[in-house]
Amino acid sequence: MNFKFTRIIIILLCFVFFTVSTSGQTKSEGNVETDSPKVKTKGFMARMQDFAKKSARESIEDFKSDKVAMVQLEVINQIRLTTQDAKGYLKTITDTLALKRKLKKLREDYLIAAEGVLINRGTTQTYRNLASTKRVLNALTLDAKRSKSSLDITQKELASFHYRIDSLSTAPELFVFPKDSAQTMDYMRTLAAVAIDAAPVDSLLKSTNSKVQKLLYNYNIIISEFQNAVEQVEGFERQMANETVSRELPNIWQKQLHFRPFKDIVSFSLTKNMLTLKFYAVNNAGKLCLIIFLALCSYIYLNALRAIYVEKGLLTKEMNGQLAIRYPALSAVLIVLSLFQFLLLSPPFTLSFIIWIISCLCLTIVFKNFITPYWMKVWLLMVLFFVFASAGNLLLQASRPERWYMLTLSLIGAVAGIIILRQKRNVELREKWIAYSILFMVCVEGLSIILNIYGRFNLAKTLFLVGFQNVIIAILFLWVVRLINEGLLLAFEVYTVQDRKLFYVNFGKVGGKAPSLLYALLVLGWVLLLGHNFPLFEFLSKPVTEFMSAKRTLGNYSFSINGILLFFIVMTISVILSKIVSFFTSDDHLISSKGTNENSRGLGSWVLLLRISILSIGLFLAVAAAGIPMERITIIIGALGVGIGFGLQTLVNNLVSGLIIAFEKPVNVGDIVDIDGQGGTMKSIGFRSSVISTWDGGDLVMPNGDLLNSHLMNWTLSGNRKRLSMEIGIAYDTDLQKCREIIYQILEDEDRVLKNPKPAVNFELFGDNAIALKIQLWTRHLKDNNPTRNDLIIAIKDAFDQNGIKIPFSQHEVYLHQATNPKSLDREK
Repeated sequence: MNFKFTRIIIILLCFVFFTVSTSGQTKSEGNVETDSPKVKTKGFMARMQDFAKKSARESIEDFKSDKVAMVQLEVINQIRLTTQDAKGYLKTITDTLALKRKLKKLREDYLIAAEGVLINRGTTQTYRNLASTKRVLNALTLDAKRSKSSLDITQKELASFHYRIDSLSTAPELFVFPKDSAQTMDYMRTLAAVAIDAAPVDSLLKSTNSKVQKLLYNYNIIISEFQNAVEQVEGFERQMANETVSRELPNIWQKQLHFRPFKDIVSFSLTKNMLTLKFYAVNNAGKLCLIIFLALCSYIYLNALRAIYVEKGLLTKEMNGQLAIRYPALSAVLIVLSLFQFLLLSPPFTLSFIIWIISCLCLTIVFKNFITPYWMKVWLLMVLFFVFASAGNLLLQASRPERWYMLTLSLIGAVAGIIILRQKRNVELREKWIAYSILFMVCVEGLSIILNIYGRFNLAKTLFLVGFQNVIIAILFLWVVRLINEGLLLAFEVYTVQDRKLFYVNFGKVGGKAPSLLYALLVLGWVLLLGHNFPLFEFLSKPVTEFMSAKRTLGNYSFSINGILLFFIVMTISVILSKIVSFFTSDDHLISSKGTNENSRGLGSWVLLLRISILSIGLFLAVAAAGIPMERITIIIGALGVGIGFGLQTLVNNLVSGLIIAFEKPVNVGDIVDIDGQGGTMKSIGFRSSVISTWDGGDLVMPNGDLLNSHLMNWTLSGNRKRLSMEIGIAYDTDLQKCREIIYQILEDEDRVLKNPKPAVNFELFGDNAIALKIQLWTRHLKDNNPTRNDLIIAIKDAFDQNGIKIPFSQHEVYLHQATNPKSLDREK
């Protein structure tokens, strides 16, 4: 039992004992003075009060002691838990040795990037060297900042653990010891165990924090160096842009200034280009993977299209108009690389060169034996010129050998271009614009020769590359537009069930010529790719990009032009994608290729839901990309609700009916239906209305609400079967049993007539002119009814003629009676 409760019980027992003894003494001593017991009582009560005060003080001290013990226990447990957490964190923190090695590697890469710009500058700067240096420095800065951010987090965690252990270790309650010597010894042992466990961890936290602090200091220094270097490079670029046409070197025939050995220039250029490519590929790995994925999707589409043409026997040997499906894999790579290279913002020239070379190889194989041998040789010559010009452009520092190399190749290219144009064989060109790009090459290379001779090295080198590059890009883009147009036109020809308006362009109206929009985008891409070669391009485009990305405020809403454009771009892509999905997922070839129409119907029934999902996801992505607050969306939805309440009931009814059709599936795309006597095939199920291709060839557009409210007969749900009935009149003198046997034999020989359920041949009634015979049968498919009826009529007629069975026709006999007394007739007249 607790000691303070024991004292309370003792006080109560003493009080009871004293009361009993005093009352007994009073009865036994009747003549004793009455005040003697009172005196004894007062003395006893005084002693009891002293005892109570002492007990109260001791109880308070015991309470404080218990409270301190509880706090000590809590603090000790917290120290142990914090020590364990610190131990675990110390095992998982970033290896400082690895960060030191990374810091060393960053410095080594910095020296490579600074070569030729900040170190060993040489006679003059080159734009390609400045651009490569800037890209590497930006990548190094970003990498260093990532490591610094990780170290910042580590330092904060280490400092937090150290602070928590220190604050717990200095708690005043830990230094209050129990009065009992045995308890004091136990408590001292506990403290010693905690100290032995926590002291090494605390020391390790301090040492690790010190190492991290030193690393942070070094990283801060190197980041500052990188940023200062970037500013210097940007200053060089600005100066070069302002002095685009200024002389940098003496005339080519004059004595050269100091140049580095050509071998050194090649060596450090190769190293820096590889470093630039590595950093860019690592930082844009997601975009590169996306391009590979798009190429794979394009290949699947083109290969499936080729399979359809092979299956239907539509593939021609000449491949004219079918070039896109000649080599599906190569066409897919060519199209995707040419279009989606623009996803890579400011790629290094090495990566662009790899993309263009792969595209050139694909295009060479695709139109091999398709274009004339003369223009094939011209194409290969242009590719060769481009390869040599790109090799020179990969050199990052000026040299006299490079100037002569540029001069020679420019001269050869200009002369070759003049000879090609003078041949006047443009009639053989599949794409007439190629001749204009060759003419542009001749002019640009001629200007490059003049600038190179008179010491305008950077501009001459830029024009030297642009001249050959423009021909390659123009040819690639022209053929890419052609292949895209062919691929879509080929799909347009074989995908016949879906509504043609769902396609991106109605080829039935414009024919096989590519839309002007594609050529406009081609020219824009051509300008952008060539413009990246000029140092002035970045400084001219920078104000435009800043203007587009600047934040603007309208009321309480902030927006940017980039955000608005991104919103419309994402929504446009979503709408186009939803239409393409709807166009390509329901068609005849799916039935023939799969071997069953059930799969096709199942796919077509989900088209509307798939389109709704694509548009919904596109809307949310567009809103998120544009940075539009979600509360604005709720306001729009509220306004839409008010509009629905006032005047959009019919529209909403049709939209909801479309969803009901999509979920309940009373009718699917491709079903054969009969609505209020109007028969046809379901062509598409849209958001508001559906399209039915009638048997007469027209398209019936019916709102979804009316479609659900109509008496809909869906023949496809019953297996596309409909009973066929035929009535024939047989002459009365016919052998009826033989007639039935003949008809049964004809039905047995007809493959389109189902044998189960069996056809029925019954005599119905005796008519005015013939005995009515009724034939009832089932065909394999609803579409076989009319052809089967036609062939059966012919077969039955031939069989009846051969067996002498007559089919009487309705006839009336008119009898003319001659009058017996002609005079009476004359008298009547």
